[in-house]
Amino acid sequence: MKIEKKSLEKSIVELIVEESVENVAKHRKKALAYMQENADIQGFRKGTKIPENVIIRKYGEEHIARMTIEFAIEDVYRKALSTEKILPVAQGEIKEVISESPLKIKIHIEVFPQVEIDAKYKKIALTKKKVSVTAAEVKAALEEIEKKFTKFEEETSKTAKAKMGDQVTIDTDGFEKGKALEATSMRDYPIVLGSNMLVPGFEESIEGMKTGEEKEFPVEFPKDYHNPDFAGKKTTFKVTVKKLEKAVKPEFTPEFIEQLRGKKLDLDGFKALIKSEIADTKESNARMDEENELIDALLKVSTLDIGDKLLAKKIDQVFGEIKENISQDGVKMGDYLESLKLTEDDYKAQHVAPVALKRLQGELILHKLSELEKIEVTDKELEKEIEQILSRFESEDVLKRLKELYIPGTKYYEELKQKASYRKLIDSFFKASTAKKAPAKKK
Repeated sequence: MKIEKKSLEKSIVELIVEESVENVAKHRKKALAYMQENADIQGFRKGTKIPENVIIRKYGEEHIARMTIEFAIEDVYRKALSTEKILPVAQGEIKEVISESPLKIKIHIEVFPQVEIDAKYKKIALTKKKVSVTAAEVKAALEEIEKKFTKFEEETSKTAKAKMGDQVTIDTDGFEKGKALEATSMRDYPIVLGSNMLVPGFEESIEGMKTGEEKEFPVEFPKDYHNPDFAGKKTTFKVTVKKLEKAVKPEFTPEFIEQLRGKKLDLDGFKALIKSEIADTKESNARMDEENELIDALLKVSTLDIGDKLLAKKIDQVFGEIKENISQDGVKMGDYLESLKLTEDDYKAQHVAPVALKRLQGELILHKLSELEKIEVTDKELEKEIEQILSRFESEDVLKRLKELYIPGTKYYEELKQKASYRKLIDSFFKASTAKKAPAKKK
């Protein structure tokens, strides 16, 4: 077998492979055996071995010769990959059968791109941003939890007035210059006052109303209202409060906190936990920002030519992640695309492809860089990583299962090791901020 090899754009390797007539002829037996088992010939049950002379009489030598070539091409392709030590990204393409005798074919194979990084990367020095959590952020997080677990109890007093935070069930109709306005009528519609779910001024106008009370009030839709049919319109709404429910907020007792986080803590302990969770989220986001900042810097000193098939795989992966995230919010991807007035292909091209390309570039560059820098994670460092993961859980059963997962040699252990090595690599380009507070002015 003779092989000519050439590198093309988009990480395509072109092979022109020639196989001798004698070696191709050896595949005639394979072709006949396949046809004997799979041919559909009257009088023979499928799966039984049909005699060779019957196959030849039915299909003819020309057809058998074509099948022989197909089997030979498959074998030549596998041998060429092995000989040239090529790891394809996807199945190669037979671009041309140059000749059949001897068999000579042109194959295009997409491979992982070669990544070249200029030595200038060693001069990259970035500043690490400090992460901090304010008391206001902790308070906001507690309020969000409080809001989520707030229950509503019907107010039986006919004199009780609706306040911000209460839930009212209303009937409402909108009018423009005395004429009913289409798509403004609602019946038995529940709304929490202050949630800003409706047009500005609407909820504020309901405040102070009692059960059974009717009221008319003017509302002007904002000029930038999302529905252009209503943008800037002056409307009169007629509202009837059918039910008033007072908000009953949860108390942050140790029992309630245990239900939320699986840990029995007092309020101060819970605030400390919330602060730690916010810090972890901010730290994670900061790390993502740092990685993107580093990738942007590395792209300026790197060259790589990503092929279409590798990029297509990454686009599908990122799209799958987006689809899963959207479904967790109870939204179907089809409905989401319809709201954007985009087809799936258009959405992928406009919104997914740039993200996928950047992620793929980052993964390939960091992988190459880790080889150049020979970054290694010690057993002690990895033990610390595992301890941090385990510290988030208290259940003995969960801890036992996790300890079994993170044993050297397991998939989870190796993935964690790679993740830790990348993080160590990225951190090596960042130094802590040395910014100092400005001195206080003298009075």
